[in-house]
Amino acid sequence: MSSAAASTPSETLPASAGFETRRRDRASMVGTAITGGATLLLLLLLGVILGNILVSGLPGLSIRFIISGADKDMFDVNKAGVLPMIVGTSLRVILMTLFVIPVGVITAIYLTEYANPVSLTTRIIRTAVNNLAGVPSIVFGLFGLGFFINFAGGTLDDLFRPRGAEPLWAKPGILWASLTLAVMTLPLVIVATEESLKAIPVGLREASLALGATKLETVRKIVLPQALPGILTGGILAVGRAGGEVAPILFTGAAYYMAQYPRALTDQFMDLGYHTFILSTQSPNIDQTRPILYATVLVLLLLTFTLNVVAILLRARIRRRARASH
Repeated sequence: MSSAAASTPSETLPASAGFETRRRDRASMVGTAITGGATLLLLLLLGVILGNILVSGLPGLSIRFIISGADKDMFDVNKAGVLPMIVGTSLRVILMTLFVIPVGVITAIYLTEYANPVSLTTRIIRTAVNNLAGVPSIVFGLFGLGFFINFAGGTLDDLFRPRGAEPLWAKPGILWASLTLAVMTLPLVIVATEESLKAIPVGLREASLALGATKLETVRKIVLPQALPGILTGGILAVGRAGGEVAPILFTGAAYYMAQYPRALTDQFMDLGYHTFILSTQSPNIDQTRPILYATVLVLLLLTFTLNVVAILLRARIRRRARASH
């Protein structure tokens, strides 16, 4: 009896149990190795791409290149400048963010806080958002040309412009390009905001309602401040995607060359992404313009990185203030 009582649990386990444990350990090691190798490969590819851009772009990067304006001979290394492209890219990204954040947040609030999750309307909206996320960017460009420029712009010209006058709204402009990008990035903001709203504990909502607050007051004063960092994450993702997009602005606002900066929402603009496309496809001497091409790509990456860093710092500041308030 004493020897049976002194036996350990491992001695009483059948041999098959130990074999299964060793098999699971080996499978776990294989899975860890595969996922780690895939991550390493991804980082290696990213490093090769960034390294190639840095090595090829740094020789053509200079203060004169950044702060000088565009010249008609944009393929000349000694005359090329990207300041108009930087201004145009920054303006369209900022305008896009101003358009997409309110619409995306309001849609996510409706789906999370108000809509019946099993209703037909909610299912249709969610299906539309999911399908919108998979549409190619060139399709958004054609949509912007057909809906914003031809339909919306044409309607505004018919209402407010005399007949026979030169079109003001029914032509490519930075407003239509920004709205097209906003439609393209809308699913990113909606999904990120929804996930952030769902992460807020239900008890906070119930406590607010129990104290007499209305549904709107609860959402505005309790839920939204807590979810603001996640909402900014959606904005960061939108900026990251829209920063280098060319196809949506190809028909809606980007200009091959402009002698001045855009002064109104109806003006066209020069863009770093579109300028990169021009340098890589329209150059009469690709060897001569290669330093300009890589330097332009490097400036585009730095600009997108800067916009993302500003948004990340803003999100971190909001988080610190929220923690301090508690």
